[in-house]
Amino acid sequence: MHISVYDTYVQRPDGRRMHFDILVPAELRDREAVLAHGRTYLAAKGFAPSELRAEKCNYCHMESANPAVEEEIASSGFAIIEMENCD
Repeated sequence: MHISVYDTYVQRPDGRRMHFDILVPAELRDREAVLAHGRTYLAAKGFAPSELRAEKCNYCHMESANPAVEEEIASSGFAIIEMENCD
């Protein structure tokens, strides 16, 4: 499975900048759908920024997914890789 990787940054309420990647099937090109996945992830983490804007969620590259990512995408439509300040 080929996936698209969206490099995403969100300002947390405590002032730190969260950095994570949103992984979606390569054929998903609807930016609003990608952002909705990001909002779902943030809500599950207990963060609800007033808006996650496209300027903070940029297409980065396309790659082949490993089996764990494929399973996650098959079950929820997306996967997340946490990079910075996601705790």
